[in-house]
Amino acid sequence: MIPTTSLWDSISGGDETMQAVELLAEPIRRWMFDQNWSHLREVQEKAIPKILAGGDVVISARTAAGKTEAAMLPLLTRLLARRAEAVDGFGVVYVSPLKALINDQYRRLESLCRTCEVAVHRWHGDVSAGDKKRARDRPSGILLITPESLEATLVRRGHEVVPLFGLVEAFIIDELHAFIGTERGIQLQSILSRLEIATGKQRIDRVGLSATLGDMRLAAAALRPGEASSVEIVEGRDAGSALKVQIRGYEIPQQEAQTALFVGSNAADDVEETPSLAPKPVVDDLLRLLRGRVNLLFAGSRANVEIYADALRAESERLGFPNEFFPHHGSLSKPEREAVETRLRDDPRPTTAVATTTLELGIDIGDVETVAQIGPGTSVASLRQRLGRSGRRPGKPAILRIFVLEDEAPRGGHPLDRLRLGLIQSIAMIEALRTGWCEPPAPQGLHLSTLIHQILALILQTGGISASATYRLLCERGAFRTVDKALFADLLRALAAPERRLIEQSPDKLLMIGAGGERLTESHEFYTVFVTEQDFRVVHDGRSLGVYPASSPLTPGQSLIFGGRRWRILEIDVPAKVILVKPNPSGRPPKFGSEWTGLHDHIVSLMYELLLSDKVPHYLDAEAKRLLSEARDAAREFSLDTRSIVQVGEGSLLLPWVGTKKLCSLALALNAREVDASTLGHAIELPKINVDAARVLLERAAQEDAPAARVLAARVAKPARAKFDAYLPPDLMQLVTVVERLDIPSIPITASALVSKRPSSRLIT
Repeated sequence: MIPTTSLWDSISGGDETMQAVELLAEPIRRWMFDQNWSHLREVQEKAIPKILAGGDVVISARTAAGKTEAAMLPLLTRLLARRAEAVDGFGVVYVSPLKALINDQYRRLESLCRTCEVAVHRWHGDVSAGDKKRARDRPSGILLITPESLEATLVRRGHEVVPLFGLVEAFIIDELHAFIGTERGIQLQSILSRLEIATGKQRIDRVGLSATLGDMRLAAAALRPGEASSVEIVEGRDAGSALKVQIRGYEIPQQEAQTALFVGSNAADDVEETPSLAPKPVVDDLLRLLRGRVNLLFAGSRANVEIYADALRAESERLGFPNEFFPHHGSLSKPEREAVETRLRDDPRPTTAVATTTLELGIDIGDVETVAQIGPGTSVASLRQRLGRSGRRPGKPAILRIFVLEDEAPRGGHPLDRLRLGLIQSIAMIEALRTGWCEPPAPQGLHLSTLIHQILALILQTGGISASATYRLLCERGAFRTVDKALFADLLRALAAPERRLIEQSPDKLLMIGAGGERLTESHEFYTVFVTEQDFRVVHDGRSLGVYPASSPLTPGQSLIFGGRRWRILEIDVPAKVILVKPNPSGRPPKFGSEWTGLHDHIVSLMYELLLSDKVPHYLDAEAKRLLSEARDAAREFSLDTRSIVQVGEGSLLLPWVGTKKLCSLALALNAREVDASTLGHAIELPKINVDAARVLLERAAQEDAPAARVLAARVAKPARAKFDAYLPPDLMQLVTVVERLDIPSIPITASALVSKRPSSRLIT
C-alpha cells in the first residue's frame, strides 16, 4: 500500500492550497493515484469539505467540471467511516431523470467503488427483477435510481422503507435544473420528504448537481423547500474551454418556404404530410461544416430531426460519402437511440447525432467537436447545457453554430417577417450567454395534479391515512407548501366526488383508494407524473390538416398559423383533442412556430435593444449581417424606438417586448373584452382594430382593473396540461391556470407601456 504522505504529494504536487484531498478516505486517494489525477478540480476543492461536514449542498458548475466526483468522493468517505458498524441499508441514493444517465454513472463508478469495496446498484425499468431482488435482499453502498422507481418502491414496499433507506447518508439529485418547477420535480421533493418521515429522520442530506442554474437561492429552495437559507451553495468558477460561436443566416425564398415550413420550429411535431426536404443551402452548409467530425445537431422537433437526418443522409449518398448522420429522439426505440449513443462514445468513425432535447442532459457520449442547432432555441439554460458537450479536450475550444432560417421578406411584407426576429432572438441568446446570465428557476406553483398523485401514493404506501396526517406530511412538511388547508379540503372533496371516486373515507375516518382510484393506480403508468406533449388534430371541413402541440393558450376566435396558411379557430374539443378551423383570408401570415414559447422577459428585452443598436456582433456570417441590417432598417421604418403599435392592413400589431407569460396574459385580457387578439410570435395581432382604436383599448386596459383572474382562466380552452389535471373540477383547474400560466398583475403594466409611446400613422399593406 502506498503511504498516505507520498500519495498526497503525488496528487497535490505539494500545493498546500489543495488540502481537500487530505480529507478523503485512503482507498479513494489510492484510486485517484491509479487514475493519474494530478489535482482536484476547483469545484471539488470547494464541495468536499462542505459535504463531509453534513447538510444540504447545491453544486453548480459547467458540464464536465467534475460535479459527480465532487459529491461522490466525500460521501464515499462518509460511508467508509461507518463500515465498522456492519449494518445493511443503502448509504447513498443517487437520483437521475434519465435511465441512460444512470447507466453512464454506473460505468463511471464501478472502478472507484470496486477499489473502495462498496457496492453500487442500478434500479430502473430496464434493470432485471433478479438484480433488483439482490439489491433489496442485501441493500448497501450506492443506489442509482429514477424518481419513478423510487416512488414504486415506496408504494409497493412501504414495509421495507426502514431496512432499505433507514441508514441513507445523503440523496444526490443529478441534473437538478431538469426537475426545478416541473411536476416531476415536485414529485421528487415529495418522495424525499416522505422517505425522511417514514425512516423517522428529521432530514437526510440532499446534494443537488447542475450545470445550468440561474438564481441559486431558488435552486436551494427547490432542493429543500421552506429551508433554502440552510442550503450551502458551491459554484464552480472554472471558465472551462474557450468558446467559438457562429450564427449563420439564410433567407428562404417564398416558393421554398412552404416545403420547409416546420424547419426550426416546434409548431408541428408530427404531421400527416411531413415535408420531404430541408432547405438545400442549409443542408449543404451542414454537410460541409460537420462531415468528418463528431457533432451534435439539435434540430428542434421530432419531425425536424427526421427531415434533417434524411436530407443529410441522402446528400451524403448522392456525393458518394458514407452516412454519418443519425436521428435521436424520444419516439425512436431504445436500441436505436443506444446505437447512436454508443457510436458517439466508442466508435472512432465520424458521427453527427441529429437530436431533439434527448442529448442535452449528462449522458456520456464522449468528446464532441461541434454543437449545432437550427433556430435560436428555447432558453439560455438549454444552450449552456448543450455547449457543455463540446470542448472537453484540453486546449480545444467549444464550438457552437446556430443556423437561422428567415422567410424572404420584401419591402411591404409583414412586419414580423421583416424584423427577422428568429435571428434577433439567436443573437440575444448568445449575448446573454456571454454575460453569464441564465433563466432563474420558475417560482413554485400549486401543482395540484401532482398533489393528487401524491395523495393516492401515500394512501397506497400506508394502507390508509387520515386527512389531517396527509396534509401534514404532504403540505406542512412536504413539497406542497403553497397549498393551504382550505384548498386541500376542496381537493379532497373533489377527488371523493361521485363522478371521480378516486378516494373514499373509511368508518374510522381514514382516506382509502376509491373505485376510480383503483383503476388509476393499478397501472404501471401510475408512477410517472409527467406527460409527453399532447397533440391536437387541426380539422377543416372534416379533413385533418395535421397535428398541433398543446403548448400555448388557445381560445376560439383566435388565429392559428398552420401549414403555411392562416386559420380562424372555430372550436376546441379538449376530450377529443381536435381544433376545428376555417380559412382566415387576411393576407399572407408570417411564419412562426413555437420556438419562442416560454421566453423570459430578459431575452425579449435584449432583442429590442439589439434591434435599436448599431453594433454588429463579430460572430455573424455575411448573410446574417445582411439580415440584421434589414431588420434594423425595418425597425427604423416602423419607428420602434418610439412606437410599439404598428398598423398592418386594417388591423394592428402590438409589440410589447415582454416574455411569453405576460404576452399571453395581455392577449387573454383583450379577448375577455371581446376583442379578436392572437399571440403571434413575439407580438399580439389585432386583425380588425387599427392603431387609434388599439390605443384606446390599451388605455382602458392600463387604467381599469384587469378582468377577474378566473374569467381569464376560463377562456383558456385547453387548460389541462399535467397528467392528473383531468381530475380537477373547473374551479380548481382555473386556479392552477391563474397561478402557474398567467401573470395577471402584469396586464395593466404591459398595456400602459404600449401606449406610452407615440402612435404610428404608417400603414403597412
